[in-house]
Amino acid sequence: MEYNSSLNKLILPEYGRNVQKLVENAVVIEDKEEREKYVDKIINLMGRMYPYLRDLRDFKHKLWDHLVIMSDFKLEVDSPYPKPETSTFSGKPEKIPYKSKRIKYKHFGKNIANMLNYAADLEDGEENTLLTALLANHMKKLYLTWSKDIVTDSFIFHKINELTDGKLTVTEDIILSDSHKLVNKHHQQRKPRKPIKRK
Repeated sequence: MEYNSSLNKLILPEYGRNVQKLVENAVVIEDKEEREKYVDKIINLMGRMYPYLRDLRDFKHKLWDHLVIMSDFKLEVDSPYPKPETSTFSGKPEKIPYKSKRIKYKHFGKNIANMLNYAADLEDGEENTLLTALLANHMKKLYLTWSKDIVTDSFIFHKINELTDGKLTVTEDIILSDSHKLVNKHHQQRKPRKPIKRK
């Protein structure tokens, strides 16, 4: 009995063990004409495995590239497309540079901090007050999903002041939604399942 652990490693697992074996068989076929016919059948089989991708540009090209890669670049066949280079697949890929900005409170997220700083730069007025109240309510809701404790308005106002480095000070005039309502609203959005009637 064959176990996967004793077999060759699958180069492209999405095509499965059987396609891998067919490609390995194609490599050892000595007669060029017979090998070409055999390879055409493998390409057709690979294409049938993913019919929803047929409309994509360069789909056939991708199949031929995958065939060569699965043969470990050993397959000698007249491909209608240029063969992929082994150097492209050797070595580790380069690391993608990420912007590593530290987020002070991860449960509020970076966007909340950005929007609070935007609100802090607005002139005092109705727009500023409305935006600050919306953000404060949203922060309260976010905090409640992260921590089940009841959170006070003054706690949220303190965090707003902290996140904007003191540029935005919220007065106690702004009244936020009650914590119980925010939590209950979240639970009410989930519709209860109807009981199944058994015969």
